[in-house]
Amino acid sequence: MKTLPRQPSERHSSPWVALIFAILPVVAASLLGSAATVPQIPGWYAGLAKPPFNPPNWIFAPVWTTLFAMMAYAVFRILRQPLDKRWALVAYHIQLALNLAWSCVFFGLNSPLGGILVILPLLAMILVTIAAFRPIDRLAALLLWPYLAWVWFATLLNASIWWLNR
Repeated sequence: MKTLPRQPSERHSSPWVALIFAILPVVAASLLGSAATVPQIPGWYAGLAKPPFNPPNWIFAPVWTTLFAMMAYAVFRILRQPLDKRWALVAYHIQLALNLAWSCVFFGLNSPLGGILVILPLLAMILVTIAAFRPIDRLAALLLWPYLAWVWFATLLNASIWWLNR
C-alpha cells in the first residue's frame, strides 16, 4: 500500500542536517567572538578598573562553552519540531548576532559604553527567543534561561566597568 507524502508542516528534517544547522552558527559566533575578545584580554581589558564581583578570566571559557552548547541543543530541538518555527529561528539568530556584536563592540572596539548599547537589545532578544521557543518546545526554552541569567550578569559587569572607567 502506497502512503501519501507528508505535508510540509509534518516533515522532520534529518537529524544530521538539523545538528549541522544548530552547531555551525554557534561555533561561528563563538570563534568570531573569541577572535575579537582574546587579543584584548592581556592589554586593554587587564588595564580596566573592574568591580569586586568581576569573575576571574578563566571562568569565562567554560561558562560560554556550556551556554553555547545549551543554545545549540535548544535550537536543534526547535529544528526537529514539525510546527512553524520561522519566527523562533529568526529571533534566535538575531540574538546570536547581537551576542557576537557585543564581543566585537566591547572588546574589539574597546567600548564599554558601546557594549551596553548592544547588550540591552541582546537581553531583550533572548527573552523574545525564549518566548518564541516555549510553544514549540518547552525544554528548548528552558535551556536558554541560564544564558539569560549570565547575560544579565554580564550586563551588570559591563555597566560597572563603564562606570568605573568613564
